[in-house]
Amino acid sequence: MTRDWLQRDTASHFAEYVSVVAERLGDRVKKWITLNEPAEHTLLGHALGAHAPGKTLLFDALPVAHHQLLAHGLAVRALRAAGATDIGIANSHGPTWPASQEPEDVEAANFYDLLLNRLFADPLLLGEYPSGLGELMPGDVESDLKVIAEPIDWYGVNYYAPTRVGAPQGAEIEFGGLTLPAELPFSVREIENVPVTDFGWPVVPEGLTELLTTFRDRYGDRLPPVVITENGCSYDGIDDQDRIAYLDGHVRALHGALEAGVDVRGYFVWSLLDNFEWAEGYERRFGLVHVDYETQERTPKASYGWFQGMLRAQR
Repeated sequence: MTRDWLQRDTASHFAEYVSVVAERLGDRVKKWITLNEPAEHTLLGHALGAHAPGKTLLFDALPVAHHQLLAHGLAVRALRAAGATDIGIANSHGPTWPASQEPEDVEAANFYDLLLNRLFADPLLLGEYPSGLGELMPGDVESDLKVIAEPIDWYGVNYYAPTRVGAPQGAEIEFGGLTLPAELPFSVREIENVPVTDFGWPVVPEGLTELLTTFRDRYGDRLPPVVITENGCSYDGIDDQDRIAYLDGHVRALHGALEAGVDVRGYFVWSLLDNFEWAEGYERRFGLVHVDYETQERTPKASYGWFQGMLRAQR
């Protein structure tokens, strides 16, 4: 029988795996992330087919989201049983901007926000699915939500950009390397008049402030301390001034969220080294350190020195 996230028992198998890992490494590893980007694995891996396992189930992929969330809750319990006291999850989030204030664009943007943000945050932080989604999930959802909402010590946010969304346009859309089917109840539009990375992603630092303050207002005291578990950009070159500008803007945006009262405890650049990306392989370079993939030579980029200096200046 195939074991994947469409199968409910994958959640319990994952918890067993977590128990083994915690028993082996718990004396050295103090901070734990249960899952990284379950939204991407659900939406890009199972709904749109852009990531492994390459399924194109569209909304029939929703059980994948539920089973991953259930696996997270079971993993939290397994880690607590092993003595772990510093546990979080890393979810990808971003503001959703309607293409206009026309009702059909606002409705489409709200639906996209539900899929990207609330589908994965509401069950974890509120113990409930957004209205209408719980009925689409498999199993005893009410009981599962008690597991999914196991208290965590911090909430991880991977932030890259906002998304501008409008009503469906009745045709396939090429966006960010993806082909979005015509039958989706929304369409993703370009954010105009902003720089883009070599990946084609818009550079909008203020979106990080907006996202964090929105989460603070939406979840109130149910939102634990926040850690920015990923933030970064893809640019080629060793003298990567564009990456320096990107990071400078986002660190300042993070400071704005702190000043607005958001409890942020950490910030991680994605990534230290150029690396293998999900569907892009070695084509995109996110690292502060350049990696020659033929020789494995590591060369710190200009952004590495800038980030090092920025950190030292905070002391």
